[in-house]
Amino acid sequence: MQLTLPFRRICLFLCLLLFPLLAGCDLLPTITIGLNTQTPTPNVNIWNTAAPGVQTRQEVWKSPDGDQASDTVTIVRFDLHYVKLSVAYQPDQPLSMEQWIQKEQPVALMNGGYFDGTDNATALVVSNGQAYGTSYQGFGGMLDVDAQGNVQLRSLTAQPYDPSENLTQATQCEPMLMLNGKRTQFDPDTKTSPRSIVAIDKQGRLLLIASPDLAFTLNDIADILPTTDLGLTTALNLDGGSSTGLYVSGNQPAGVQINAYVNLPLVIVVKEK
Repeated sequence: MQLTLPFRRICLFLCLLLFPLLAGCDLLPTITIGLNTQTPTPNVNIWNTAAPGVQTRQEVWKSPDGDQASDTVTIVRFDLHYVKLSVAYQPDQPLSMEQWIQKEQPVALMNGGYFDGTDNATALVVSNGQAYGTSYQGFGGMLDVDAQGNVQLRSLTAQPYDPSENLTQATQCEPMLMLNGKRTQFDPDTKTSPRSIVAIDKQGRLLLIASPDLAFTLNDIADILPTTDLGLTTALNLDGGSSTGLYVSGNQPAGVQINAYVNLPLVIVVKEK
């Protein structure tokens, strides 16, 4: 029998009237209406496209020394044909990650090299053609961009900085973690801390990597990097700890938001060309 519209409305009204009464007793069954009430588990080991030439991925990395330490690491990979790189530096007015994002409107953003208690970089910085500070000599590494827009990640021991270079952007840090596809050797480090890394792979793509938990020493990271399937050739440690921050615009699963715990005077900015 087909119910008339007035009759259906009366039935609906009675149901709504009875619902609050039943809600206070055990007579009301549990009803799920097309909603997933469980927290979704993030997809790992899957590349997600955030923008043309920009991919993000999460991986669970484990400490190689057998102490069961692990962290969910976020990796961002850039095809440099689609993006451009710059270094933003303002020691007189450090900004939070949120403020840097509002200011730069980037497709991606990450903390840069070390800075001291007065928010001045401890090594050379080149921001939009203006150089600040003094280059490391005989150690460390540098991410830089030349006047033609070419991006390079290099060891300052193997290729020292020359002030006559026509660089438009640069940030330095230490230690180098990988060279020529192999881990480097440096003084042992026993402190676990959040980690920030910049790297280049065999295809010439730029990668930004963040390990946000207190999981790994620098030696752990240097041991892990060559064992991944990322095909890395060169990798440089950036200022980790409370400075570790990584942002990629977009919604999940491609978007990323790892906030630094401190204001940053120095950040690496990636924008679409």
